[in-house]
Amino acid sequence: MKRITFTILSLIVFFALASCGAPRQTFINIASGGTGGTYYPLAGAMANIWQDNIRGLNASAQTTGASVTNVNLLREGKADVIFVQNDIAFYAINGLEMFKDQAIPELRGMVTLYPETCQLIVLSNSGITTVADLRGKKVAVGAAGSGVEANARQIMAAAGLTYADILVQYLNFNEASSNLKNGNIDAAFLTAGHPTAAVQDISATKSIKIIPIGADLAGKLISLYPFYTRTVIPAGTYSGIDMDVQTVAVKAMLAVSTKLDSGTIEKMLQTLFANNDRLSAAHKAGALVTLKTARDGMSLPLHPGAEKYYGKAK
Repeated sequence: MKRITFTILSLIVFFALASCGAPRQTFINIASGGTGGTYYPLAGAMANIWQDNIRGLNASAQTTGASVTNVNLLREGKADVIFVQNDIAFYAINGLEMFKDQAIPELRGMVTLYPETCQLIVLSNSGITTVADLRGKKVAVGAAGSGVEANARQIMAAAGLTYADILVQYLNFNEASSNLKNGNIDAAFLTAGHPTAAVQDISATKSIKIIPIGADLAGKLISLYPFYTRTVIPAGTYSGIDMDVQTVAVKAMLAVSTKLDSGTIEKMLQTLFANNDRLSAAHKAGALVTLKTARDGMSLPLHPGAEKYYGKAK
């Protein structure tokens, strides 16, 4: 009996000591976007950065329907860190637009990343030269209820168009790319950091144009929705685009829930900015992720862990 008791006590001590040496495992699921966008490659790079540099943290990236889907995944506890447009985050915490009467008060900001460019793509022979020319055309406006769809609707409204004036096609990035190449649609709205894989895919085999959102139209849009900013798609960004194109952008950001602990958020931000080169290698937009601009366009209250990190990083 004494031998059995001694053995049991020895095992208890062994496992207690072993557990002291092993860090508590934290699992982080990153909700990104479609494979044709910018979120997915950056999310994969972030998962690797955090897993390689934070002891006990297991991170993984999943492809999703992007901003709106990601907010819902976070609310349902199926994602821990989400990529989201700053406008969609604003709607979510305030219960507006697609989140009308369904505010998510626990949503918190972690970092803003880079401009998400609103790109209206047509084939060069389409005859479309302005947003107003979309009247009567088959237009891909993004997946139903998505951030892209909200951008498309708002841009067209600033130009005096509603969905009643076009033939609405609810298509994601890859679907829009395929249908534009095949001539099944006339135009496609895509909101993502440029260059965007889906647009590169179209321009690889077809001659394309990017319809500008000039100063007047941009001014009307920004007066209604101040989270938009003016931006330029430089010449050479895509095959056949040999002049700068004026357009508008929202801001990509990472959001989390108040349920994620502050210490983890602080470590994640620290390692993210220490490994920016790995983000740049994953996508050109990664080079725009800097500490200097980390709170530009932030549309949510910061998570306490983010506040702590930025307070130290001043």
